[in-house]
Amino acid sequence: MLTLILIAVTVLVSWLAFDRPRLLDRLILWPPAIDRQKQYDRLLTHGFIHADWQHLLFNMITLFFFGRIAEQVIGSMIGPIGFLLFYLSAIVIAILPTYLRHRHDSRYRSLGASGAVSAVLFAFILVQPWSLIFVFFLPVPAIVYGAFFVGYSIWMDRQGGDNTNHNAHLSGAIYGVLFMLLMEPRIAGVFLQRLVNPSFG
Repeated sequence: MLTLILIAVTVLVSWLAFDRPRLLDRLILWPPAIDRQKQYDRLLTHGFIHADWQHLLFNMITLFFFGRIAEQVIGSMIGPIGFLLFYLSAIVIAILPTYLRHRHDSRYRSLGASGAVSAVLFAFILVQPWSLIFVFFLPVPAIVYGAFFVGYSIWMDRQGGDNTNHNAHLSGAIYGVLFMLLMEPRIAGVFLQRLVNPSFG
C-alpha cells in the first residue's frame, strides 16, 4: 500500500511540476538555495519531480515491481512505516554526495527518484538475488543486473556529461544494502546462502 501511495504522490507532484516552472524551480535540488537560503527541504523534494514522462515512468515502474516486495520485507522487520522512512531517507542519503560535490555550483540542478529507487532495488536484490529482472524484455538475474548497474554507474559517473546523476544511483544502491544489513544482520547470511544456491524465478 505504501509503495502505491509513494508512486501516486510522485506522479501527481511530477505532473503538476511539468506545467508549472515555478513549482519545479522550488522543489528541484539547487545547491545554492540550500547553502545560502537554508532550503534543506530540497534534499527531499527533488525526489518527487522528474524531467519528463519517460524519466517518471521508468522510475515508477521500477518502484512498483520491486517496492512491494521490499515493503513487505522491511515492514516485517520494523513495521510498515519503516519502509516509508527507508524510502524518504534514501532520497536524502543518495543525493548527499552530489550536493556536497556541487555545493557551490550555481549551474547544477538535479531531480528525480532514481536514488531512492536504486535503494529499493538493491534491498530487493539482497533478499532475492536470483529473481529474474526483465531488461529490454530479456530475463536477467537480479544479482547480475545489480553488478552491471554498479559497474556502469561508477564508469559513467567518472565520464560525466550525460545529464544523469549516476552518483546518486550508486549512493542509493549502497544505502539500500547497508540499511537492510543494519536492520537485520542475518540477511547477509541468507543472501550468501541463496547466492551459492541459484533458484531462478
